[in-house]
Amino acid sequence: MKILVVEDEVKTAKFLKKGLNEAGFVVDVARDGLEGLHLAEEVHFDLVILDVMLPSLDGWQVLVQLREWNRRSLVLLLTARDSIRERVHGLELGADDYLVKPFAFSELLARVRSLLRRGPVRTQENIRMADLEIDLLRQRATRAGQRLDLTSKEFLLLTLLARRSGEVLSRTLIAEAVWDMNFDSDTNVVDVNVRRLRAKVDEPFPLKLIHTIRGAGYVMECD
Repeated sequence: MKILVVEDEVKTAKFLKKGLNEAGFVVDVARDGLEGLHLAEEVHFDLVILDVMLPSLDGWQVLVQLREWNRRSLVLLLTARDSIRERVHGLELGADDYLVKPFAFSELLARVRSLLRRGPVRTQENIRMADLEIDLLRQRATRAGQRLDLTSKEFLLLTLLARRSGEVLSRTLIAEAVWDMNFDSDTNVVDVNVRRLRAKVDEPFPLKLIHTIRGAGYVMECD
């Protein structure tokens, strides 16, 4: 598997290259957005690890260009911006996952392996699973051709589950990603909203997509 790291911090770039090489990956490094785009244009990478704050072109601009080229590379964003707005923006532009700096290499490696197990990137505009289709640009979803009446948070929750289909997402992760809050075990906001989402996405249809993993969280997958 071939990975492109686009990172302007020399120490971080060397750290990532060394760790990923030791994990068995072939790694190229670009130190700014323009160099990253040039390499991505010339070579196919299975995954691009992309810093958001870059010289010449920032990570957002690089991501947009990659998706306009219809590159099939998966994209993992590295960002110091830990806010819902930034996360949603990255997902809407076509990123497949994000990791907030500072991070443990073990977590980055786990995310890299998880992404690569899922295969090539989905298109920027739509995510499909069974008869569910999510239109990211128009912010709407349909199931078996029927429009789903979702709130903005329900749409964000559905998109998160769909983008990371097959992966069990903890309540803590969901709470942080969707509500930008630390999960409190006494708070049932995640369970309540998943239940509401299921009522719209799953209950009217024979095939159930959202599943509870007892003691672990939730996962979206076809039975």
